[in-house]
Amino acid sequence: MTTVQFNLETYLRHSQMRVQAALDRYLPLQYPDNLYESMRYSLLGGGKRLRPILCLAACELSGGREEQAMPTACALEMVHTMSLIHDDLPAMDNDDYRRGMLTNHKKFGEDMAILAGDALLAYAFQLIAEETVGVRPEQLVKVLGRVGKAASGSGLVGGQVVDLASEGQDIDLGTLEYIHAHKTGALLEISVVSGAILAEANEETIQRLTRYSQCIGLAFQIVDDLLDITATQAELGKTAGKDIRDGKATYPRLLGEVQSRQRAEALVAEAIATLDVFKERARPLQSIASFILERRS
Repeated sequence: MTTVQFNLETYLRHSQMRVQAALDRYLPLQYPDNLYESMRYSLLGGGKRLRPILCLAACELSGGREEQAMPTACALEMVHTMSLIHDDLPAMDNDDYRRGMLTNHKKFGEDMAILAGDALLAYAFQLIAEETVGVRPEQLVKVLGRVGKAASGSGLVGGQVVDLASEGQDIDLGTLEYIHAHKTGALLEISVVSGAILAEANEETIQRLTRYSQCIGLAFQIVDDLLDITATQAELGKTAGKDIRDGKATYPRLLGEVQSRQRAEALVAEAIATLDVFKERARPLQSIASFILERRS
C-alpha cells in the first residue's frame, strides 16, 4: 500500500486561501467607512492564518467538517488581529510596522486603531454565535466561553499586563512562562481546542489536543524570541531587535540562544508524539508543529 506524501506548503496555501475568502466575506466594507477600512486593513493584510488553520485542522481530525469551524476560525483571527493592533500602540510595544506594512495606528491614527481593535473583538463573538452551523448549542456555548477566557485577563490580556510590567526587570523562568502561556499560548490553545469541541470530540481527544496546543504555543513564542535576535526586519515584517531595545523578558535573555532552541525542539517533539495515536489524521497538525520550529517570520 502506497502512503500519500503530505505536502504542508500546499495544505497551508489552500487553507489560507479559504480563510482569506471567508474573512473578506464576513467583514465587508460598510458604514462608517473609516472604521471598517481600519478593521479590514489589519485583518486582511497578510499573515500566516495559523490560528484559523489550527482550528479547522483540529475540527477535521476530530471528525468534524470545515463549515462547522470556519466562523470560529475566522473569529479567532479577528481576536488575534485585535491583539496585534493594540500591541503595536505607543502605550504598548510602540511599533511602526506589522507584516511589512505600517501599523494600524500609523495608518489610521491611535483613536481609530483602538476602536478597530475593540470592534474586531466584539464582532468575533457575534460571528461565532450567528454564523456557526451544524453544531449543538451546548458546544457553541463552550466555545464562546473559552474564547472569552483566552482573550481576557485570564488569557492574552493578563499575559500582556505581566509582559509590560516585566520590561527591564529580572524575572524568573516561571514568570516568563506565564507571559508566554497567556499572551501567545492561550489563543493558540483555544484555536486547537475549539475545533475539537465544535466536532464533539471525546475527552481523550480534547486532552491530547490541549497538550499539543500548549506545547506549540510555548514553542511558538520561544522561536519568536529567537527570531527577534536572528532575523532581519524584512524577514519579520516588523522591527527587529525590539525585545532587546525594550528590555523585554525573553527565553534567550534568561537561558541563552542554544538552550532556548533546545527547549523549543523538545516541545515540538512532545507535541508531535502526543498526536501519534491519530496516525494519518494528525499529519496536518504534526506538520504545523514542525513548521512552527522552522519558520523564519
